[in-house]
Amino acid sequence: MTGLERVLKRVGDVVGAILLLIVLSPVLLFIYLRQKISVKGPAIYSQERIGKGGKPFKIYKFRTMVVDAEKEGIPMLEQEDDPRLTKFGKSLRKCHLDELPQIWNVLKGEMSFVGYRPERKYFIDQIMKHNPDYQLLYQTAPGITSMAAIKNGYTDTMDKMLVRLEMDLDYLKNRSLLLDLKIIFQTFFNI
Repeated sequence: MTGLERVLKRVGDVVGAILLLIVLSPVLLFIYLRQKISVKGPAIYSQERIGKGGKPFKIYKFRTMVVDAEKEGIPMLEQEDDPRLTKFGKSLRKCHLDELPQIWNVLKGEMSFVGYRPERKYFIDQIMKHNPDYQLLYQTAPGITSMAAIKNGYTDTMDKMLVRLEMDLDYLKNRSLLLDLKIIFQTFFNI
């Protein structure tokens, strides 16, 4: 992206985030209240992820799992029919509504609407054993959506993580405002 395109992308992120927070406020409030009524613990949780420049930040999501989902202290990927998922959490994940609080991360500048999915350091270390090119992603801000998220879905295996990495590296080489718009529209229709 040119310097102008990067500025326009950031302006689009800020304006889009503000508009979405306003328009989706009833949905956000409903999910928040539904979580508070049906699930023990906080309705929104934060988790440390690695973003632009390799810097850690707190990503926000609606809670979809029980509070002590990783009680052993070892990061775990979601498994098929994962017993840690709450009933409402399954519904949120199916529609990707658990990701909505990340609009706040976009507004804060920690994320963009389009970019690679930010990962936890534990998993980045595992990925980099297979492909050290992961660090190239740190040139840009991570995103809520990407072509890899659309085509590869949730990454629950190392193989999927490596496929996602290749797709993210391809995005990095070819990124443009037009490609971002295409990904946003595909995400909207995919959901």
